[in-house]
Amino acid sequence: MAAPKQFYSVLTIVACIIIWRSSIVGATWCVARNNAIASALQPQLDYACGHGADCSGIQPGGICFNPNNIYNHASYAFDSYYVRMGRAPGSCYFGGTAVIAVTDPSYGRCRYPSSLKRYRNGEGTNTTSSKLQSSQNMRKLGHSIEHDNQTN
Repeated sequence: MAAPKQFYSVLTIVACIIIWRSSIVGATWCVARNNAIASALQPQLDYACGHGADCSGIQPGGICFNPNNIYNHASYAFDSYYVRMGRAPGSCYFGGTAVIAVTDPSYGRCRYPSSLKRYRNGEGTNTTSSKLQSSQNMRKLGHSIEHDNQTN
């Protein structure tokens, strides 16, 4: 009976550390839902870019252009809009295609708008773990659907 008790103790400690770290950082990101339909994302991406989001990073040649797919581009635009709206309730809805995330979707040199303050203050993660985390996040976002370059 001691082994299950130890297991639950360790599990509780790990959960507390995760919750504590999340609450310290306090960062949230607005990203495309992993089950959002690509055709539903495009008009929401257009809305975000046309109503305050800074979408220069996802334009061809932009630092966050690649991977070039609707999920990544929508996630970046949604997060930019979310930040510009002061993370107000309802500013991360986009017709039900977006969700609040507590894991930084930034990768490589691409920093999502919600992450910029953390990275400017020297709190960023190392590139290797960031790429691994991003790779896992992008798989969740369904990166296989290519974005039409002509829409932006």
